[in-house]
Amino acid sequence: MNVNKNQSPIVIGIDHGYGNIKTASSCFRTSVKAYDTEPTFTSNMLVYNGRYYIIGEGHKEFIPEKQNDDDYYILTLAAVARELYARNLESASVYLAAGLPLTWVSEQKDEFKAYLLREPHVDFVFKKRTFHVDFVGAEILPQGFAAVAGQLGEFRGVNMICDIGNGTMNLMYINDHRPIVEKMFTEKYGTHQCVLNIREQLMRRFGSVPDDSVIESVLRYGTADIAEKYLMVIRSVAIEYVEGILRKLREHEYNPDLMKLYVVGGGGCLIKNFGQYDPNRVVIKDDICATAKGYEFLTKLKMKQNGGKL
Repeated sequence: MNVNKNQSPIVIGIDHGYGNIKTASSCFRTSVKAYDTEPTFTSNMLVYNGRYYIIGEGHKEFIPEKQNDDDYYILTLAAVARELYARNLESASVYLAAGLPLTWVSEQKDEFKAYLLREPHVDFVFKKRTFHVDFVGAEILPQGFAAVAGQLGEFRGVNMICDIGNGTMNLMYINDHRPIVEKMFTEKYGTHQCVLNIREQLMRRFGSVPDDSVIESVLRYGTADIAEKYLMVIRSVAIEYVEGILRKLREHEYNPDLMKLYVVGGGGCLIKNFGQYDPNRVVIKDDICATAKGYEFLTKLKMKQNGGKL
């Protein structure tokens, strides 16, 4: 067994998205299917407390409080395993760096932290590899800000950050490198709302709906291998969704003539593929793992400021 021999814990950032779980080096669907006996297909199987979990098939239903069931805990174990696997480790002390939507952090962070740290020592199997993890702490951070925290030096003048996830859209202002706490907003207007509308329109028009992976391919890349009539409807709904995003931004005083817009999160591809914008005034961050990396950056920065302690 390979063991982390460093005295300091490994900081692992996890972006617990409603559509995908992201770490600094991996991304997989937010989905858990539990079984009492070992299932037939085990390529992404996690075994914990005598139960079997298949990770990453389908999508989890949106819930505003992630600690309401065990799914996000199981997904956390899978995310940690992926990061330890990348380091060729099977046993380590881990300090989690996670987050919540901007305006939910203050209200939910203590409960979410307790949820993630409910067991200090955990043994489990993921992809037929056994892991032992000692959870020594957790930092709960604001989602949208974390994705750009390492680039604060870029934010001269007035800037709006728009973090578009699967379940929520988070907005905040950064003025002359300084985040404005009084101007942070969370809207339940994530990309899942667009997908639901696409399904409804396709069913109404044609009586059939392609697999979600096909719809996601069109949203991400602008096209897919399906009939043109389906593509036209998907693109039309996506254009309307992007117009809705811009409308909500204006409701929060977005003015492209007076500020720059930085778009992060998986929804940025929709603005790129289906929106009209000035690339000199709108910056779209393509790195879907940026938030998880930001969580690690902020946590390690705090550790450094505290003399190596958290």
